[in-house]
Amino acid sequence: MDKETVRERIAKRAEKEIVSGSYVNLGIGMPTMVANYIQDGKQVVLQSENGLLGIGKSPLKEEVDPDLINAGKETVTAQKGASYFSNAESFAMIRGEHIDLAILGGMEVSEAGDLANWMIPGKMIKGMGGAMDIVHGAKKIVIIMDHVNKKGEPKILKQCSLPLTGKNVVNRVITDRAVIEVINDGLMLMEVAKGWTVDEVIASTEADLKISEDLQTGTY
Repeated sequence: MDKETVRERIAKRAEKEIVSGSYVNLGIGMPTMVANYIQDGKQVVLQSENGLLGIGKSPLKEEVDPDLINAGKETVTAQKGASYFSNAESFAMIRGEHIDLAILGGMEVSEAGDLANWMIPGKMIKGMGGAMDIVHGAKKIVIIMDHVNKKGEPKILKQCSLPLTGKNVVNRVITDRAVIEVINDGLMLMEVAKGWTVDEVIASTEADLKISEDLQTGTY
């Protein structure tokens, strides 16, 4: 393992999903790290559902403004030309399908593209947030997460066991071990991360995986 953390490697790989000229929503947690890795010259507008269009990279210590936060209550910076608006206007953007891509965290993803990412029964939560609107309003949904949970159990399943955020909404999953595409009849293994083999990815995935004819290995 190199000096990069697993989360950094996932976030850098997720950045490749962003097309120049697109409007992108980054979910709470690891997805917010993607903002730090957007390539120079790539024209991207980041949107936060609490009412900010034009999020920049994470602030340096001297740049922190406690009044400037994203939906996860993390301090952010604003790019030149950024705009601020109400929560209602923000969700009008999302529900009106004006967001090209949403990169979100996940607790479980099923082989049908179902997503569970908003609660674990019995644990205290502050609310479901905007994920249920985002997964139905954004044009493409990419989930980034660990391939297995803290117990070593698969998080990519035949069926989700946790309460669903949305059914048949996920397009692609990027984990610490692999990139997996949701296709019409299941899941397709597209890439295998450094340090992992195809057999190891299959063994740590409950859902059946088809292998892409163009499978790439060691890509991130």
